[in-house]
Parts: sequence; C-alpha cells; structure tokens
Amino acid sequence: MDSQYWNNRYINGDTSWDMGAVSPPLKEYIDQVHNRDVRILVPGGGNSYEAAYLVGQAFSDVTVLDIAPVLVEQLQKSFARTRVKILEEDFFEHTGSYDLILEQTFFCAIPPSRRADYVKHMHSLLKPGGHLAGVLFNRSFTQEGPPFGGSEAEYRELFAPYFDFKTLYPCYNSHPARQGCELFINFIPKLKKLCADSY
Repeated sequence: MDSQYWNNRYINGDTSWDMGAVSPPLKEYIDQVHNRDVRILVPGGGNSYEAAYLVGQAFSDVTVLDIAPVLVEQLQKSFARTRVKILEEDFFEHTGSYDLILEQTFFCAIPPSRRADYVKHMHSLLKPGGHLAGVLFNRSFTQEGPPFGGSEAEYRELFAPYFDFKTLYPCYNSHPARQGCELFINFIPKLKKLCADSY
C-alpha cells in the first residue's frame, strides 16, 4: 500500500470510499470551530472535500497530505487559488505542529500493524490542547482491506496512552452509506511527560 498502490486506485477510479461531499459529521464539527486561524492538517486527504469546505468557511491555514502523485497534482491545480497547502508526502515522515487534525478515511486505509505508529505520530504533530477529530469505522470487513475496520474497545486501548477522550461515540449524522458504522472522535493529546514511558 505504497504511493503506487494508491496512485493506481485513483487512476482506475477505484475509490469506493469517496462520498462526493464533505463528511456530515466533520462538517458539523467544523461548523463549531470559531477560530479561523487554527492550523489544520488533513492527512490522506483524498479528493479533499473537507479542505474545500474549510476554504469556503474562511479557514486560513490548511495543509493536505497524500502520497498518490496523480491525486496531488490534481489537488494542487484545484486549490491553486487558495491558501491550502497540498503536499505529496508520507504522513509518517511529515513534521509540523497543528491545532487540529481531521481524520476522514485515513486511519482505515493504513495497515493495522501501523496503527500504534499512527497514534504516536498524531500525538507528536498536535500542539498541547490540540484536537484529533473525525470518524473511525465501528465495524469489521469481510474482504481484505483497505479499508480496515475496528471497534470502540480497540480504539480505547490503542489511543489511551497518548490521548484524553473528549468524544468517542456512535455518529448520529453519518452519510447514509455509513449509517451505524462510524464513531465520532475528538481526542486531546496528553502532555508528553505523561506518556513518555510509551515512547
């Protein structure tokens, strides 16, 4: 599942996860963020409907990461007249400091063997008091992933060493195709000294 794998999926139109619009739970969350100057990261941005919505709501500091070159080139053209930064970059190699990271179909796209790395790196990218917010699947899949599923119990165990849980509950406003299958998360990073033993 390297850059060529994802590049081929976009070239072949094999993007069944694409809803064609901003995720309803993320839209509602974004609508509650009043500071338009917060630094926002959207990793594994895909077609970046969330980034487009953020632009429309006058957020001024948005960064989108993806590793599929053909998609990144397309996004760079689409967002050329905005202040959105589109980077062709591996999330696990990315450095920065963000107030808010939006999770939308990225976690479920990485191999489960890398989930612990995901949690640690998310923690390292967030400022104290920042937020990791978005949706995670609350289901398993019969076919080989991606997407890869999971459960609330798994997520609690995985994220607890690094994050405090402000919100972790079933979505009531999922896209119709995902009704009953999503959890909304809003996690706040623990102080680094509190989770240093986990590094």
